[in-house]
Amino acid sequence: MSNQLSPYMKFSRQEWASLRNAVPMTLSVDELKSLQGINEELSLDEVTDIYLPLSRLLNYYIGNNFTRQAILAKFLGKNHKTPYIIGIAGSVAVGKSTTARVLKALLTRWPEHRKVALVTTDGFLYPNKVLEERGIMHKKGFPQSYDLKKLLQFVSDIKSGVSHVSAPVYSHLVYDIVENESVEIESPDILILEGLNVLQNPVDCHATSNRVFVSDYVDFSIYVDAERPLLHDWYINRFLKFRAGAFSDPNSYFHHYSQIPETEALKKAEHIWKSINELNLLENILPTRERASLILTKSVDHRVDNVQLRK
Repeated sequence: MSNQLSPYMKFSRQEWASLRNAVPMTLSVDELKSLQGINEELSLDEVTDIYLPLSRLLNYYIGNNFTRQAILAKFLGKNHKTPYIIGIAGSVAVGKSTTARVLKALLTRWPEHRKVALVTTDGFLYPNKVLEERGIMHKKGFPQSYDLKKLLQFVSDIKSGVSHVSAPVYSHLVYDIVENESVEIESPDILILEGLNVLQNPVDCHATSNRVFVSDYVDFSIYVDAERPLLHDWYINRFLKFRAGAFSDPNSYFHHYSQIPETEALKKAEHIWKSINELNLLENILPTRERASLILTKSVDHRVDNVQLRK
């Protein structure tokens, strides 16, 4: 498809960076270190060139959305302010969580001082016990492994302006939902929802047209993209870093991987990538990319090379 027929405007890194329009940097080097993932080096240049222009764009969209809500409230004769939901999707190991954390930090620091909440869809996975009972433990992260009813109720409550909403907590250490623990979301102006499948709609799941999906509640969506060989390498490198760090904790679900030879652990990582993560990417995640409002395309070192913004 030619660029002329594409639903996106494509910007080089330099072109996108120029749209920062002198928005000041509000994050320190130490803050950036706390926001980056285990497999990424988040530089000031990356935030300046990519995330500051993006936060500027989002601030415009959010401001316009709230203005429209005020008009509707005036028409209805009652308050009608609802949170603005930003969805962030993409493959395992692409850096979705870092993108979400950086945007949360930047959007919180705008002069409007809006209240920003961040929730990952990991908390809405079924507990391991349920996945095992259903024989889909090997499909963890696939659409069928999520409690979609609970996730939809959560985003519906947020979008309806419910003042106090709870979200389940997921532990990557024990690789399971934390029983009797939740995160409380109280009247945010903005909710950032990060997860593998937040952009799915009925077309992806061969569902009937009247079925509701999370994407129906999302106001602006971001797909974090990279070529498959890069995603593979990032996943393997992250696995090995976890093996040397978090997996060494006896309480870790993957503790046994820290006890076997590295060559054996590497083979296991390759198998997990091929049979689960890459398969999920090709079947369920990648098909949602062109549905995003904006696509961040990364190259080596997690550096964003270009940005595509829906026309």
